[in-house]
Amino acid sequence: MKKLIAMVTATVMALTMLGGCAKTSSSVSSSSSSATSSPVTITYAVWDANEAKGLEVMAKEFTAQNPDINVKVQVSSWADYWTVLQAAATGGSLPDTFWMHSNYIYKYATGGMLMDQTKLITSSKLVSLSNYPSGLDSIYNINGKQYCVPKDYDTIGLWYNKTMFDKAGIKYPDDTWTWDTLLNAAKKLTIKNASGKTTQYGILAPMNDQEGFYNFIFQNGGSVIDTKNGVKTSGFSDPKTVEAMQYYVNLVKDGYSQQEYGDATRQVDFENGLDAMAFFGSWNLSGFESNDYMTKNCDVSVLPSGPSGTRASIYNGLGNAIAYNTKYPQQAWKWVEYLSSKAGMLRSAQLGVAIPAYNGTSDAWVSSNKTFNLKIFPEQIQYGVILPYSNTTGIWENQNYEQLKGAFDGTKSVQQACSDATTSMNQSLAIE
Repeated sequence: MKKLIAMVTATVMALTMLGGCAKTSSSVSSSSSSATSSPVTITYAVWDANEAKGLEVMAKEFTAQNPDINVKVQVSSWADYWTVLQAAATGGSLPDTFWMHSNYIYKYATGGMLMDQTKLITSSKLVSLSNYPSGLDSIYNINGKQYCVPKDYDTIGLWYNKTMFDKAGIKYPDDTWTWDTLLNAAKKLTIKNASGKTTQYGILAPMNDQEGFYNFIFQNGGSVIDTKNGVKTSGFSDPKTVEAMQYYVNLVKDGYSQQEYGDATRQVDFENGLDAMAFFGSWNLSGFESNDYMTKNCDVSVLPSGPSGTRASIYNGLGNAIAYNTKYPQQAWKWVEYLSSKAGMLRSAQLGVAIPAYNGTSDAWVSSNKTFNLKIFPEQIQYGVILPYSNTTGIWENQNYEQLKGAFDGTKSVQQACSDATTSMNQSLAIE
């Protein structure tokens, strides 16, 4: 409780500081021209080094068409990104344009750090919110104001090592797979040497929500956030949620998966042939297609269905934001407008950056790589479940990680871990 109170207090202080930095959110208007006699440089902050490669190509092409605007792509890791952005927000030095996530949109929007793009979108000939899935644009609409345009969307796939499957005489995963099929394959594909050391794990079930256990919770009919009578409470008290967590944790407990907590580490493990199967999001394509081992040995399939036949794949989408205090609002919007346009989305797809959010452009992303069965990612959107979020996601998601970790390392039962997550999550949701 003391730890949670400290986190809530820190968050409130951060929001206060954010609000104190901004008197009003800037916008582009005819009375505030940012044109200069020489080219200006605007920054674009992202957290994915693989996607950044394609975005840098797009930035150069954009500048070729708009010689008065240079775009500098700034890359950092997921964890560092939010630390740096927080410091930049409180210090008044935000990047001109940057990625935004559902976990943090409420904090930065209500803190006055983001430009309201509502009027810009309404007057644009290239951008219309009707061109994007409604679940994505609503993420970035706070109190009736649109602070971001959807950039992309993603679903989760079951990646597998064809060479290991062939050697074990097991058929590749497909849409007939269930939890039982997955478990049986994981058992057969787990190999130990004479001394009892595991040399090949059947599956990699990471301590990760979006790419891991969230999918199983919804496949089992459980929930992460339960909303009744307009009141949000934790879904981790739901027996269906606990049951799904037990199945998922058992993959680690029974030795078919190693304990894995780091995103970068598990990607390396899979690329080095330590695991026969693993769960990864569609955003990993850029990294996988540049890895010789992956292109030679691996492919991807849809996620298995739950015990009652329910299918689910978590999906989410990033948004392109503009800093409230950018010195170049017109140029920043022109860049974001291009990224959000059909032409920009198609170019992003061709470069394999991510599945573009613009309706009807996902085929170009699928066609960007002939090695992997990429069509399964956009196909899963038909039963996709939006990544659970609320106004305090940044608090309860971190709390859940700490509470649930005990189930994965064996220091808690799954039932106790879910109970602890329920308690801390409800305390967080209650302050919204």
